[in-house]
Amino acid sequence: MLYLWLKALHIVAIVCWFAGLFYLPRLFVYHAMSEDAISRERFQIMERKLYRGIMTPSMVAALAFGIGMIVLNPALFSSGGWLHAKLALVALLIGYHHMCGAQLKRFARDENTRSHVFYRWFNEFPVLLLLAIVILVVIKPF
Repeated sequence: MLYLWLKALHIVAIVCWFAGLFYLPRLFVYHAMSEDAISRERFQIMERKLYRGIMTPSMVAALAFGIGMIVLNPALFSSGGWLHAKLALVALLIGYHHMCGAQLKRFARDENTRSHVFYRWFNEFPVLLLLAIVILVVIKPF
């Protein structure tokens, strides 16, 4: 029963984390387009609160619950290569999360050098990772 609780909480944490991963780069799009100091300051506050208050705690929770599931069921590692591939994609996702944090700091220092077009493309990366991770977990192709 504990495993199912961990799985449910893992899914909730993932949903919250991805909500932030989708929304923060969209805020970057609007921030990069903003032309007045009031708007830039507002975006800085929104970005900081989203990253620190929702995204990072959700990421930590998703990782903790996922590790808990593996601890309770270590046979998952021998059930096929799907879990190894998923964990590799999660590592990329963690890197993307930290890239968002670094970009947030650049915006906070008013040092952004990228256009809103860059952030529109940057925003698509977690969509591709989510698609691949869900397929790996549900289909378990190998």
